[in-house]
Amino acid sequence: MRKSRHWLYAAVLLTAAFFSLLLLASALWIPAKAELAQWLIERSWQDTLSGNPDARPWPWADTRPAAELFVPRLSVRQFVLEGNSGRNLAFGPVMLDGTLDGRDRVISGHRDTHFRFLERLRPGDRIRLKTLDSSRWFEVRYAEIIDSSQRKLVIDPGIERISLVTCYPFASLEVGGPLRYVVTALPAKSSLSPRPPSSG
Repeated sequence: MRKSRHWLYAAVLLTAAFFSLLLLASALWIPAKAELAQWLIERSWQDTLSGNPDARPWPWADTRPAAELFVPRLSVRQFVLEGNSGRNLAFGPVMLDGTLDGRDRVISGHRDTHFRFLERLRPGDRIRLKTLDSSRWFEVRYAEIIDSSQRKLVIDPGIERISLVTCYPFASLEVGGPLRYVVTALPAKSSLSPRPPSSG
């Protein structure tokens, strides 16, 4: 009787240890996968700049980096992806469909990951947007909270600006909702801006 009880305790302990290791591996895999994805996206961006127009982060990816966003005051450097989809948003901010080739560009990102820094942006902050064709400095002019069910972002081909958009409020536990935090940046008055950190 005592022997069978020892086997039962051992089985319970082994099962608990096994599932604990599974949970730990799962918890470690998520950030490791995110880091690997960012490395692959950066490599794809460098390939694009080197002349490969169809460089993709991984063979089955339905997206690729379309631009590099750099905010010197906050030491933020991110790659903006093509294709405005929830799947792509998991890997980085995305360019709103139809604005990639225009002058009035809308970039959206998740409030709790890549675009968490938006709440720390201030008027006057510099933002560099580097695409395959150009590298331009913009200056944050203002931020506003809009109700997307009442008001839509209007794309104006005659205006050069970038709009950075995320859900609001930042600390909300609810997913979705109509409120959006929108940072508007216009071309900087001077081209003199800090150099971005090296990508190496």
